[in-house]
Amino acid sequence: MSKVENIAGKVVVITGASSGLGGAAARHLSAQGAIVVLAARRKDRINSLANELIKNGSTALAVETDVTDHSQVKKLVDTAV
Repeated sequence: MSKVENIAGKVVVITGASSGLGGAAARHLSAQGAIVVLAARRKDRINSLANELIKNGSTALAVETDVTDHSQVKKLVDTAV
């Protein structure tokens, strides 16, 4: 992946962060200095990823979220902001 310009210190919300592309995006963006808010239904996996990123010096937060549930998406946005 190429370097993402001007991402350091910005908050990025990543849905589907528990595996695959979401997890890869979280790792890449956090390595570029982004503050990542990880969202997925599988809380154990996003907690594990958040802990991994924090251990590597990044700022990360896991928020259990089902994007089909409006109230959970609102909670995610409120938490990220």
